Amino acid sequence: MKIQKAHLQDGQLLARMNHRLIRDEGHRNPMNQAQLARRMKKWLAKEYSAYLFKEREKIIGYCLFRKEKGFIYIRHFYIERIHRKKGLGRKAFNALSKEVWKKTPILRMDVLVDNKVGLNFWKDLGFQDYSLTMERYN
Repeated sequence: MKIQKAHLQDGQLLARMNHRLIRDEGHRNPMNQAQLARRMKKWLAKEYSAYLFKEREKIIGYCLFRKEKGFIYIRHFYIERIHRKKGLGRKAFNALSKEVWKKTPILRMDVLVDNKVGLNFWKDLGFQDYSLTMERYN
């Protein structure tokens, strides 16, 4: 597993994967790929960093995150469907932890409560519940 820092020119690629992530996790975000690409480029130009995951020189996923005071906020973590259930997500996460986040003791993220696969993945990696966002339709 290799990780490689993404750049502004990777915005379209990241947006395509982000679009699939939104669908896979059941998020309500209605943005199309063009809108996601514009948003991704803004994020990369400002506060976010992204890393691409490569296995045998093929891009299989990415992570988008930003540094906060005292922690890393992981916004997106995605592995392409055909590469899941092979331990590659764990490898990618461990590579980021050792190579990119090694000086930051706390990692945080949001996981949709209906995304059972995602919840189990993160709990297997040692994440614990920290807060719960609630909403109500009015």
